[in-house]
Amino acid sequence: MSFPNKIILIGLMGAGKTTVGKMLARHLGMRFIDSDHEIERRTGVKIPVIFELEGEEGFRARETAVLAQLCQMDNVVLATGGGAVLREENRKNMKRSGAIVYLRAQISDLWHRTRHDKNRPLLQTADPHAKLRELFAQRDPIYRELADVIMDTGDQNIHYLVRRLEQKLKDGQATNMQTLTVELGDRAYPIHIGANLLEQADLMVPHLAQKRVAIVTNTTVAPLYLAKLTHTLEQQGVSVLPVILPDGEVYKTADTLNLIYDALLQNRCERKTTLIALGGGVIGDLTGYAAATYLRGVPFIQVPTTLLAQVDSSVGGKTGINHPLGKNMIGAFYQPQVVLADTATLDTLPARELSAGLAEVIKYGLIRDLPFFEWLEQNMDKLLARDKDALAYAIHRSCQNKAEIVAADEREDGVRALLNLGHTFGHAIESGMGYGNWLHGEAVAGGTVLAADLSRRQGWLDDAALARVRTLFKRAGLPDTAPDLGVASYMDAMGLDKKVEGGKIRFVLLKSIGEALVTADVEADKLAQTLQGFVSLLDARPGQ
Repeated sequence: MSFPNKIILIGLMGAGKTTVGKMLARHLGMRFIDSDHEIERRTGVKIPVIFELEGEEGFRARETAVLAQLCQMDNVVLATGGGAVLREENRKNMKRSGAIVYLRAQISDLWHRTRHDKNRPLLQTADPHAKLRELFAQRDPIYRELADVIMDTGDQNIHYLVRRLEQKLKDGQATNMQTLTVELGDRAYPIHIGANLLEQADLMVPHLAQKRVAIVTNTTVAPLYLAKLTHTLEQQGVSVLPVILPDGEVYKTADTLNLIYDALLQNRCERKTTLIALGGGVIGDLTGYAAATYLRGVPFIQVPTTLLAQVDSSVGGKTGINHPLGKNMIGAFYQPQVVLADTATLDTLPARELSAGLAEVIKYGLIRDLPFFEWLEQNMDKLLARDKDALAYAIHRSCQNKAEIVAADEREDGVRALLNLGHTFGHAIESGMGYGNWLHGEAVAGGTVLAADLSRRQGWLDDAALARVRTLFKRAGLPDTAPDLGVASYMDAMGLDKKVEGGKIRFVLLKSIGEALVTADVEADKLAQTLQGFVSLLDARPGQ
């Protein structure tokens, strides 16, 4: 593909269009033009004044007229206003004019860059952070659909970012990777999301303390992806020790953990040997806990191969094993060096596992992201059909939500507890039915429906909202009821939950769709009514 002679930058305010655009234009010997600055130059009036005098519609009309002319120019890097994509005429002009690059940033980064800028008319509200979230929810799907290339700006070095963007443009690459950052100070790490990342050694090798790794995987994933990942690393001179474990939640135990220790000790693995978790949530949790405890801590990398692991368990540093009396009761908070979510691995994921992962995706919409929940209602059929763009969007949006929560509360002292929506009930289902009979996501779905029903009995959700929750889970191929374990069995299992404080069970409930809270203030009779009146007589796993 020949190099484009016009590059059009799109994205929200604060995404870096001006900064990146100027450097890119300088590198390429092209002219840089900012459409907002061009509007001000032609009118002699600042944009906030145009908004004040003519309103947003008046400004959009001027923007459309200017863009129509700028899109006819050649040898330019054009930075557009964040809302330019809202008009179909603008989208058509941009699409037929040049290569479109979406510069994407997390809401936390956008807020940090724009919070003191008084020249952003749309942010002059009582709650500008909420306005940014609203704009992101509205525009991100449009940007994604329009873009030829997506580049996540984040905290990447600007020179490195521009070099990567140049290479993508030269290679004619379509959108194939997005990057988020889990902001934890000097322990911050990237989450890369895209297809065929197992073949990109440059995403892993810079994070290795030495050129020796142990890849921990299982008997299901190893035949599919172990050779590919091994080849990628060995081509860079990395020595690989494979550790293949049995597959299944039933093996998330101390005995299986010892199999990892045995392999590491027998092969004299050192403190700088990196462990790589190649598999789903069980492999990620086991490998992370082994890394946290072997030689008192060795580095590890997450390479999740299931949807559930890509959107949830691989991000945030929760590691551990199950105990016969409770799920994930033994473990540690231990962050990876990097997370590689290779969406190509979902091609081999069984349909039941795909649905199980969607339970955690739906969770993010329920606890804090109403626009995402609404998007899921509109796009669930695409996700089940494995539409690549829809899956990539759902994974990115889920990881973005989790990354923001983890950055705010790494060790679950506050807001991070909201991520356990449905899990208190769900863990009781898993242990009550026998580990592995219900997949984790299936149990979370059943548990979330119980939490939603209890929220209704608390007077927060109405019948229509509860029906929306149940319908979406059912459309995702997940349970919309829970198994009848008996009230006593549920209460006994939930009494061992990690959120118990002072002998009281703390529940994550819904004030509304998109807003959750943690509370121990639940009336016993309402809880009993939920457990007695909102379960089915299922005694087999949902997949049977």
